[in-house]
Amino acid sequence: MRIAPTPCILLFVCACAAAQTPPTTPPAPATTATPAPAGSITTLQAITVTGVMPGPGLWKVSRGDHVLWVLGVVPTLPAKMEWRSSQVARTIAQSQAVLQSPDVKLKVDTNWLGKLFLLPSVYRAQRNPDGKTLHEVLPATVYARWYYARQHYFGDDYSVERYRPIVAAFKLMDKAMKANGLRGNGEVLKTVKALAEQDQVKLVKPDVTLEIKEPRQAVKAFAAEGPDGIECLGLVLNVVADELPNFRARANAWATGDIDTLRKVPEGKYRDTCKSAITGAGFAKALGINDLPARVKNTWLAAADAALASNAQSFAVLPMHDVLDAHGYLAALQARGYTVTAPDADNTDDPASAGSTAPPAAASSVH
Repeated sequence: MRIAPTPCILLFVCACAAAQTPPTTPPAPATTATPAPAGSITTLQAITVTGVMPGPGLWKVSRGDHVLWVLGVVPTLPAKMEWRSSQVARTIAQSQAVLQSPDVKLKVDTNWLGKLFLLPSVYRAQRNPDGKTLHEVLPATVYARWYYARQHYFGDDYSVERYRPIVAAFKLMDKAMKANGLRGNGEVLKTVKALAEQDQVKLVKPDVTLEIKEPRQAVKAFAAEGPDGIECLGLVLNVVADELPNFRARANAWATGDIDTLRKVPEGKYRDTCKSAITGAGFAKALGINDLPARVKNTWLAAADAALASNAQSFAVLPMHDVLDAHGYLAALQARGYTVTAPDADNTDDPASAGSTAPPAAASSVH
């Protein structure tokens, strides 16, 4: 949920699935479709960035003599990389507060027994209505592409055919990332938190709490008016067929601190499209979560304002997209009158160089 906040109701619906008897093998796509052959599915070579890597430098947000240092983090990193940044460690140690990544906290108004009874309905809500398969709900051209991607990444596991397109999209992306030597950014987020706790620096959690007061009704609303996610699945199919080299390039660029490449190589549109499919669906409006992305952004900006007003120095973690985007979080701070300086700009007051010698180069391998 961190880094790219997705409405928690989808996680609520998707997190509690139980095992299911695999459905009958779906038919192959009609011969009139023109799918890409199975061999065209992208399989990357092993990620070439390994060992201990420092990641990128820090963005500086300032007003007067108060500074907020920001670490941008990409969603996927090289699987065999260990992140260790002496610059981040020193900056956190010298700060009075650390703002954790924007997050959504789910509060379900029921006890553990109520959650247990919710399992069957949650399980059903992940799946297409009326027991339909993806073969029955997807347009023929989309299904043809899905068919070969499913064969490549899921093998003989046909149970995924029962999922709604948007759930299948997330499962496919997860499989593709793991198969191609990529992983999430959890190590970075945990390390930042551990460094703050080690140095007894105040941790600020700019969370938005999403309270589900009627969880049964929420599940029913999702089942009745949940997102079909066909456009989302189509974009994910584009990613796994053609765009995984960009994911590798961004992962490697983050590991080695290559900000120029992070600016030039597109992140891909599937995340925004998939989030919009969820927040724009009828169930989201009924539950009052259609404005969740804006609430998350406003909550973080308020926390940043408070940190800059109260502390001589603070530290924060943000999605790289929101660091670099012209309409992202740092752009919003700049519009409020703060000065924003990128780490690759001429910057003589880098916190890693103030009052200390540069650390020795970390052991790493980049081919």
